[in-house]
Amino acid sequence: MTLTPVIAIHGGAGAITRTAMTTEKEQEFRQALSEIVTAGQTILAAGGSAIDAVTEAVRLLEENPLFNAGKGAVFTHAGTNELDASIMDGATLNAGAVAGVSHIRNPILAARAVMEHSHHVLFIGDGAEAFAKTQGIEFVEPEYYFTEARYEQLQRALREQSGAVLDHDGATRATEKLQNEPIDPDKKFGTVGAVAIDIHGNLAAATSTGGMTNKQVGRVGDSPLIGAGCYANNHTVAVSTTGTGEMFMRTVAAYDVSAMMEYAGMSLEQATNKVVMEKLPAINGRGGLIAIDSKGNVVTPFNSEGMYRGIGRVGQAVYVSIYRD
Repeated sequence: MTLTPVIAIHGGAGAITRTAMTTEKEQEFRQALSEIVTAGQTILAAGGSAIDAVTEAVRLLEENPLFNAGKGAVFTHAGTNELDASIMDGATLNAGAVAGVSHIRNPILAARAVMEHSHHVLFIGDGAEAFAKTQGIEFVEPEYYFTEARYEQLQRALREQSGAVLDHDGATRATEKLQNEPIDPDKKFGTVGAVAIDIHGNLAAATSTGGMTNKQVGRVGDSPLIGAGCYANNHTVAVSTTGTGEMFMRTVAAYDVSAMMEYAGMSLEQATNKVVMEKLPAINGRGGLIAIDSKGNVVTPFNSEGMYRGIGRVGQAVYVSIYRD
């Protein structure tokens, strides 16, 4: 049986605000997801590799200010941006990641450079940026990441944390969200990611994020951690996660899916549901993941109200969704 290549992407999970959203804004998200999935699908259709497909999909997600990665990254408590990304090749188990970078336009490209051109897996901060410079990765000034929507999210978080939330503030938040996005920006886990399998049966996964709004400077979540926010192994599965990072780290969520498939003989659906619907909620973990197994099966489970997601199987129409189907 010939394997049909497929790619899946996610753009974050969280609480849906159906009543505080315009049809135009929802369509904007759906269009972005569709275009990005199609780009990855096109690479796979031309015989391209899974690693190339996930790299390009995540790069495009980083370029789109609708998503919390790259251009649309959220702000730390100090009003700065600290970005993380990781990538893994299921054929070789090679992986690369960067964390806490503030001048790299596309952290996923830096992560791939770490994977392909260093003896290490993870670089952080200044060291990550120094390495990226040697690889010709494009740098930007911090102002590049600024978007008004993300800045407003930080201001709301600072007001609430300081106890300076006025009685009418809750009423105005509906208006703010109306102008923002279908998933409540204050209850959204804004990671992006992609997983794919190519015509040769090779799996790959990639994850990128700006982190959490109002996060403490220096905080790193699951996104750049192999096994927590990203994992790929040709024998089992490729996984990219999005959610409350600390909980995904504590459960080693991405690798746990692979382990249950390999050692317990679970199916893709059984393993991902065990992680997302049982293990994570047991410790108040919220969010979801996208996963493709070695046979090309795709799942996108989440325990939050919604998750931006898309699937592109070669030869078939692209599927995108935000809410529960």
